[in-house]
Amino acid sequence: MAKPSPRAGASAKAKVQLSGLDADGARTGGTQGHGADEEDDGSDVAQGLSFREAQTALELCLAQLQDQDLDVEAMAGLYRRALAYAERCEAVLARVEQQVMQWDPGQPDLAPTPYTP
Repeated sequence: MAKPSPRAGASAKAKVQLSGLDADGARTGGTQGHGADEEDDGSDVAQGLSFREAQTALELCLAQLQDQDLDVEAMAGLYRRALAYAERCEAVLARVEQQVMQWDPGQPDLAPTPYTP
């Protein structure tokens, strides 16, 4: 039996959050589609996502933004959510970058040091 990939799980979670429904079908305040709440920028939802989930949600937002039938309000809401997801991705990458350690293979006796760009 095939095991579902982590990407598939992230994609499903991101789709649920973009649709504005939780896993049980209850309204969560999402901003997808016509009549979307213009004030919801998605930042509160994005904060709880892993990098992969935020990246998948960003990709879904970008795909929806390419829809020719979107009204201006829906497009603005999707744009704000896409920015929130992109910022979440950047925040996770910045945090991970601070955790990366450098090791000099020419001097194996020295302890690894934190990465500094």
